[in-house]
Amino acid sequence: MVTFVNNNHWIIFGGTLKPSIDRMANVRRSGRITLKARDENAPEENVKIRRKRKSEPSKKIPPAVKKQSYEIQKRWSEEGASQCVLVETPHKELEMTRDRSGFKQFRFKNIFIKTSPLPFLSWASSDDVWIKMLNKELKYVHDKGFLQQHPKLKPKMRAILLDWLLEVSEVYTLHRQTAYLAQDFFDRFMLTQDDMEKDRLQLIGITALFIASKMEEIYPPKLHEFAYVTDGACEEEAILEMELVMLKALNWNLCPETVITWLKLYAQVESLKDGVNFLVPQFSQDTYIQITQLLDLAILDINCLDYQYGILAAAAFCHFFSFDVVHKVSGLTWDSIAPCVRWMTPFMHTVSACPRAELKDFKKVTSDDRHNIQTHVDYLSMLSDAHQRQPDSQDSLSPAAIGGILTPPKSTEKPANH
Repeated sequence: MVTFVNNNHWIIFGGTLKPSIDRMANVRRSGRITLKARDENAPEENVKIRRKRKSEPSKKIPPAVKKQSYEIQKRWSEEGASQCVLVETPHKELEMTRDRSGFKQFRFKNIFIKTSPLPFLSWASSDDVWIKMLNKELKYVHDKGFLQQHPKLKPKMRAILLDWLLEVSEVYTLHRQTAYLAQDFFDRFMLTQDDMEKDRLQLIGITALFIASKMEEIYPPKLHEFAYVTDGACEEEAILEMELVMLKALNWNLCPETVITWLKLYAQVESLKDGVNFLVPQFSQDTYIQITQLLDLAILDINCLDYQYGILAAAAFCHFFSFDVVHKVSGLTWDSIAPCVRWMTPFMHTVSACPRAELKDFKKVTSDDRHNIQTHVDYLSMLSDAHQRQPDSQDSLSPAAIGGILTPPKSTEKPANH
């Protein structure tokens, strides 16, 4: 069978986060957290977002597109592969013409895809679902090379920002998928921009979370809550302005298969029993949150962008299950995930040395959904430890010295309206 698939402020980084005693008291009472830091050589001061400044999306196509478009071919061996699957050629080499009727015509290339590991689905073709998920790995491109486009930014700035977004997500009881969508939006948006100022990062980050929450949450926090959590650094109007800029830059492509999507798929396939509805979770919540803690830590490192999301999830899965299990649930070969597994090993050692992750109780969250709520621990300290465990670690990739980490309020102290 031949299938056609169309690709259709915190702001000064480098220091510690030290909120005032009064502000932390307000945080504990209201669920409000702020993100502030100091420049390494500058005194502590508040930096306001410049509301009038707008970033225009770049028209250029990132070089990572070609690389990522072909990487998918190396995932599976041709042994046991399904029949030829036709996928649209990479963006830069795409030849588009129009026939006499004016319709677009594309040139296609052949690749072999491993047979879908998904079971029979009563509501869709498992092969179609699998191919569409793989096709999104081609469409949604991320690359750590975006830092070369922003000379004033450093990897530790991204780590601090994402750590703060995880913290905000827990305070507002947002789902893990929401937090990982925000991470994807941020990284892909930065790939479309040039020479971004570091005092714009918090605005970009909170806007990414604002968009992601509207995409994923049934009852997303209100706009004023996102502005409130920045302690006045980002006003509501600035967030709305940045939202439009980001949506245009991302070309309204807002539905990637995130790392969490792949992880849940692998976990469900591994634990699924015969005759059970595939949409009903069967995997262990306890094991799941152990793996998610590893991934939460790993995504703070900018080198995670060297790997596609499906590979990242498979590598994390491999640290908790045998490779035979990983191969069963993903169809991936060892050669395709081995580099990511090795890269993730120091992070796994760090997670193993820390207290075991435990399921948390959240107000208005049922027991069968609490594993899906994003949680936060001292990830920046853990990241520093993981980097020290890497023999080839570089100072430029290490996060800022950690101290005075903001701690989200307990679930019983969170706002009653969420």
